[in-house]
Amino acid sequence: MQLEDNTMKRREFLRNAAIVAATSGLATEVKAAESLLPAEEGSKTGNEGKKAESLIDSEPVLQNYAATSMGIAFSVTDWANGYVIYGEKPDLSDGKKVWCGGYRVSGMDNEAIHVRLTGLKPYTLYYYRIGADRIEYKDGYHIRITGNEEKSQIYTFRTAGEGAKGHFCVINDTHASWKAVNPTINKVMELQPSCVIWNGDACNTEETIAAQKRIFFKPEIERKDFAANIPYLFCPGNHDSRGLANRHLERIWMYRQPEERQPRDWDLGRNFAVRMGDIALVGLDTAEDKLDTNPRFCNLFVSEPYRVAQREWLRDALKQPEIASAPYLVAFCHIPLYDPRPEVNPGDLFPADVDDKHEGDFAEWQRTCSKLWGPLLEEAKCQLLITAHQHVYRLDLPNEEHKWMQIVGGGPNMTGKNEGHFPTVIDGEVKDGKLVVTIHNIYTGRVCSTTTFSNPRG
Repeated sequence: MQLEDNTMKRREFLRNAAIVAATSGLATEVKAAESLLPAEEGSKTGNEGKKAESLIDSEPVLQNYAATSMGIAFSVTDWANGYVIYGEKPDLSDGKKVWCGGYRVSGMDNEAIHVRLTGLKPYTLYYYRIGADRIEYKDGYHIRITGNEEKSQIYTFRTAGEGAKGHFCVINDTHASWKAVNPTINKVMELQPSCVIWNGDACNTEETIAAQKRIFFKPEIERKDFAANIPYLFCPGNHDSRGLANRHLERIWMYRQPEERQPRDWDLGRNFAVRMGDIALVGLDTAEDKLDTNPRFCNLFVSEPYRVAQREWLRDALKQPEIASAPYLVAFCHIPLYDPRPEVNPGDLFPADVDDKHEGDFAEWQRTCSKLWGPLLEEAKCQLLITAHQHVYRLDLPNEEHKWMQIVGGGPNMTGKNEGHFPTVIDGEVKDGKLVVTIHNIYTGRVCSTTTFSNPRG
């Protein structure tokens, strides 16, 4: 009886909280909490009475490209327990089944399924298919599988490593602008790189998981399989943290595998240091483009300590043998770490991002990150930094302040009215021992520049 009383009180509290939360934009999280309570007698919390529809409603998305692991995610329409069957044989006769989630319990979910494949071999071709059990859940003792959906299509991926082909593409500032995203992805599919770096601002200010799924799982483009066979790395932009749903983007785009980080760095789930053939790829998160002290965002961002923590991660990552020995080091972050224009906002105008000497009220570039990370990149002899954010393609040559070249990717504008305002695909490939970087203008369909790095580090 005591248990029943407590359950009723807890249920009443959550329902009252939901009414209050609705006025503050937090009703979604309270509703999610209530859905995990035992069902009232006679209620239907599973899929009873629901209209029959496909359980899996997206192609798989390969996330967090690495040498010995791979993340695979896909969208579902109902409570499901998802899995991946993978192996090295094309018919999957050697297939192993891995369920979503991690230890202790599976990752049963009604929006997105995340499966981590670990213990993989570097630079190895794997075959896989996805599936899920539809789950009717009433309480911890009343659960049943009401159906199974396993896709017949077999996909492939190849892990990273020193033996991998040194070939990457970069897209950025897509902002769910499908008119620009569609030809951008078509160009990537034509180039067939080993991996793609999505260099921030994939989102706008997303408030719902449904909106996030529309961007990452079900984009309005021709190639729905854009990430089913080509793995992606993700460097967040400032917009990718704005909005109630974006505050927990890991519900759609999972964090890096825990075993890739020291305990000190477990919160740095977006940073990556990956060896791909002759190239070391290093990803950093410049975070919000406004200061934490700016009243506009009501103390909801804590970017400053986050950037400082990444400095320590970067120091160690650059010393990893597979990274330190790579002939070419390419770093990625969303907001530029340099700008030749003295009038633009450098992102450290305390306390509210404005003064009389600079334009705008947001960071055009990140002087703070440049001071924190720049010396480490210089010491490691980084040859190239690829950034985004400004929506204008620009190439900054090395100078006295930094030895690396900086490429700023273009934005989603498809009008062709302003110089430099066009989407880009930045294509980097090692050819005959040289790193060749080609910038594709997606608006005109032509190449706008090519740069060759002939001298490996050392």
